[in-house]
This record gives sequence, C-alpha cells and structure tokens, in this order.
Amino acid sequence: MEEVEKVTGRYEALYQESIQNPVEFWGRASNTVHWKRCWDRVLDDAEPPFYRWFPGGMLNTCYNALDRHVEAGDGDRTALIYDSPVTGTVRKYTYRALLDQVARCAGGLRRLGVQKGDRVVIYMPMIPETVVAMLACARIGAIHSVVFGGFAAPELASRINDAMPRLVLSASCGIEVNRIVPYKPLLDRALELSDARVEHCIICQRPQLEAELIDGRDLDWSVLTTAPPAPCTMVASTDPLYILYTSGTTGKPKGVVRDNGGHLVALLWSMRYLYGMEPGEVFWAASDVGWVVGHSYIVYGPLSYGCGTVLYEGKPVGTPDAGAFWRVISEHRVRVLFTAPTAFRSIKREDPEGRCIEKYNLSHFRMLFLAGERCDPDTLLWAREHLGVPVIDHWWQTETGWAIGGNPAGVELLPVKPGSCTKPMPGYDIRVMDEGGSELPREQTGNIVVRLPLPPGCLTTLWNNNRDFLETYLEAFPNYYVTGDAGYIDRDGYLWIMSRTDDIINTAGHRLSTGAIEEVISSHPDVAECAVTGVKDEIKGEIPLGFIVLKAGVRRDPSGILREIVQMVRDRIGPIASFKVACVVRRLPKTRSGKILRGTMKRIADGDSWGIPPTIEDPAVLEEIQGALSELGYPKKTRPP
Repeated sequence: MEEVEKVTGRYEALYQESIQNPVEFWGRASNTVHWKRCWDRVLDDAEPPFYRWFPGGMLNTCYNALDRHVEAGDGDRTALIYDSPVTGTVRKYTYRALLDQVARCAGGLRRLGVQKGDRVVIYMPMIPETVVAMLACARIGAIHSVVFGGFAAPELASRINDAMPRLVLSASCGIEVNRIVPYKPLLDRALELSDARVEHCIICQRPQLEAELIDGRDLDWSVLTTAPPAPCTMVASTDPLYILYTSGTTGKPKGVVRDNGGHLVALLWSMRYLYGMEPGEVFWAASDVGWVVGHSYIVYGPLSYGCGTVLYEGKPVGTPDAGAFWRVISEHRVRVLFTAPTAFRSIKREDPEGRCIEKYNLSHFRMLFLAGERCDPDTLLWAREHLGVPVIDHWWQTETGWAIGGNPAGVELLPVKPGSCTKPMPGYDIRVMDEGGSELPREQTGNIVVRLPLPPGCLTTLWNNNRDFLETYLEAFPNYYVTGDAGYIDRDGYLWIMSRTDDIINTAGHRLSTGAIEEVISSHPDVAECAVTGVKDEIKGEIPLGFIVLKAGVRRDPSGILREIVQMVRDRIGPIASFKVACVVRRLPKTRSGKILRGTMKRIADGDSWGIPPTIEDPAVLEEIQGALSELGYPKKTRPP
C-alpha cells in the first residue's frame, strides 16, 4: 500500500469528500478489500433507513484476514501474539500457522453440520481458540455471536434465545488475576433457562480446571482441530458477519448486526488512516474479544491489514505488576496501543510519578489511543507527559464498530485538545440537536446525532428486530442516528463528548453536564478518578453528587480535599452547578469493560430498587458505595420497588 502523504489540510478535504460524495470516497476505499466479485453499486439507498453498502459484491472476511497474506508471501509474519500473565504463557502465531488452525476449525464446524447463515455462540475467555473460532465461522459464512466470558447465566441465556445458535463454543474456565471462573456451570444453567435447541457444545478444556462433559451434547475441542481444512465460502457483502449484543441490555437483547463488505472497508481505512499503522507492525487493543473493540481491533482490523495483534489474557492494571502495559509494549514492540481512559486513571493512581515506565524500552512506541468513556484532560496530559507520544482520544460505539470521532494520524495529526474532544471521521455527518429537533449553533450542548446514511462498518439493523432498531436509534430525530451522547461542536469544528444524554442533569432549570463537573474534579492534583451523577433534590429538582478516588499515597485529610474541589467547581463552572456534596471512596463500580456505573450509583442514591448489573467487574464495590451514600444521608426518601 502506498505511503500516506502528510499534507496539512488533507483531513478536511477527505472529510468533506466523504460527506458530499460518499459513493466516490468509499468506492475508492473499497479497493483495499479482496473481492471475489466486485460490487454492483457502492450504496443501495432504495429502502431508507435500511441502507446497504457494496451490494452485489462477494467476498470472504477470513480470506482477507489470513489467506491473502499467506498467498502474498507474508505467511511467516507474526499474526497473533498471545500474552497471558495469568497462566505464564507467551505464544506467537504466524499467519500461516493461524490459517492452518482456522481452516481445520472451520472444517470441524462443517463436519458438525454448520452451514452458511447458521449462528454460533462463542462464550470463551481471551485465548487463541477464541480468535480461531471467530475466524472459522467467518470462513464458512456462519454468523458468530461472541458473549463476554463469565457473563451470568440469565444474560447468556437471553442471547442464546435471540440468536438461536446451532452450536455453542466454550471453555472449561476463564482465569482472572486471583481466581478461576468456571464457565461450564454457567453455560449449563443458561441452556436450562433457554428455549433454544442447541445441538452441541464444544468445550476447550483448560489445565487449570477441567469441565465435566454431558454425553451426547458436549464434545471436546479436538473435534475442531482434527478435521480436514475447509476452504472459504464466499458471501454477499451485505450478509451478516456477526451479531454482538449490547452490554447491560434487559428484556429482549439488542443484537447489533455487522455486515461483511462495509465492515471490512471501514476497518481497513481506519487501520491506515486513523491509527497510522503499516502492515507488519504490532497493534494492541487492550480490550476483550467479547466487546466491539475486540472484534474490530484485536481480530478483524489488524489481521486484515497485515499487522500483528496482541491477545492479552489478564488485567493490565489493578494487578501486582504495575508495569504490565509497559512490559507488553516493550516485549512485543507494540507501535500503537488502544485502551480505555479508566486504565490510565488506575495507573496514574498507583504510580502518579510514572516511575514504572522508566524500566522499559518504549522507543518504538508511537501513539496511544483512548476510547470507551469520557477522557478527562488530566489523564490525557499525564499520559502524554510520561510517555512522550501523542495521546489521542476517540469516540465510538458498539453500534458503529469504529470511530465516529478521532484524530486521523495516518492522514495528518491534528492539534490535540485535551479531553473527550475529536474531529468527525469520514462518513459521519455529525449534528447537535435540541429536544425539539432543531440544530443548535456551535458551543451549545445538545443531543449528538449523525445524518443518515451511516458510513460503512456501522450496524445495519438489530438481529430479527427491525422495529427496535427504528425505535431505539432513528425515530427521535427522523433521518438521523441517535448516539445517546450529549456534547457540542466548538468553533474549530471539534466535537466534545460531555456525557450520555441521561447524564445531563437539570438543576433549578439549568441543564448541566456531569462530564463538565468531572473535568474540574479530575484536575485536582490529589484525584485519581471520579464520577458525578445527578440525584433528586426537593428544591432544585436535581443536584450533582461526586464520588472521588484519591491517588495512592495521598495522606491529607479528605474533608479538606473535598472543600477544595467544591470551591474549584464553583470557581470554574459557577454557583449554578450547585455542587456541594461529594464523598471519597476507594473504588468506583465499573463494568468489566471499564465503564463507570454512574446510573447504578444514581439509583442507589435515589432509593430506587437496584440490582447488580450482569457486567459489573466487582459486585462488592457497591456495598462501599452504599455505605458512603448512607453517611451522606442518601437515599433521602426510599420509594417502594
């Protein structure tokens, strides 16, 4: 692929072309994909809002991720780096070796009767077999649905019910820092709760815990490793590649459907132009394959682009090894890291001076990308100072599959404004609307929406649920996709993400962003991370309530720190914020993907009935939050459940 010329202003030209002439823009971008049959049209807009990209095209995503690199003579290039500190394992797979395993696994699936269009649920930990299973499904045109390993049985059951898979692929256990999580009992219970008829469960037995197999239903993983290799099945560009259920759903799950052709075009564009990667370099998305980041940037993006990708089993932060991130970057010569801001807030809390970084050679490390939740300016500046590389926040969602906003390092690196601040990526025509559907001027906070059609790579609908797709994402603002986030566009055209729309609080008639208050709190030198949520108030309607985690080693009286923070918010935002109530806690409740559970804290404070979300990382932390709120006098009134 040709060298990208760094020309000032080129981003603006590319972006404007993508909005004004998307057919030309994405048609040219599609040339990076290996098509068995070229598409008939770039965009099918005959049935809005159900748009389709590259109809008529035939391809195979697994072929693009593996076979074509081997056929091009790059079979000995490193494809997958499995790094598992929890098992003491580091293993590398070349493209040729990974292709062999995937082809045999695909053959095993075929031998068990899996056909094009069949669904396969993958409920597995961060092990190479999980990646192999995903690619094997893609190879034969089966639709995979990866469920985060260790998900509670009812949540797994709801996803099985919705996807109606032919098979479930699982493992005997997952391994966390200090415990083993048996998967098989969770899977067995989920199948008891499910109405779906699953023909077989294929279990990867791990030496740390062997699962008991049920005769007739359960099979050992060896059935997928001893089969003759299967060739690639060509599928339509518009055929589904996978279903990914949004985390935290209740009732009928929302299964985001990703197509094959548009998905691949978008990911290849982003690997080159957003992340600035070159084939042969190593990319690390420190996430889980159960989340959208893992799908896009552990598996399909890096491999299709010809990069090495790191599959990390364990938690890089919150472990006895405070330098886990730096070890992996140094040892595997990672060029670009993609992780969540919460990871760096944890590092900053444990090692505020960045001393662990000095122990490792990071001279080859080029850039850090942050995403997953709002990035406070203090965290971004801390990372930039101690790493000495550009730190880029970018914003995207499970539904979009790749960044809505970012900084196109492979085109030109635009000036960085610390905070959750990005430039729109090609194809995303972003507007800010008030509740009545009128577009707001720059600098005014409102609902962030994207004009249809969404660019390639985004969801095409929800699995077997077009009605919810329309109601959830499209009805509130006709002809626009509703992101559910609130923010504004500044005078320079940068997009600022302030909070989820349900995190906008109304204090005495004034709309305030909890994110703006969090930015002020995070700038205090003793604060490692924080969360602000609105709670009910009899006089003002709602007031902001702060939860604050202090940096390691802080010995000052917390009450003095809280007084300083209250004054900072008053000075920078004004008395209008009514920020007077905050507490210091040791930890914040988070999902397993690192997102802070602000809504859960709000429900506790307001006295609503609440339960532990199925995706929570550590349920015990909610007891501490309850205790802290009780000391503050919350809930003020307890309503019946």
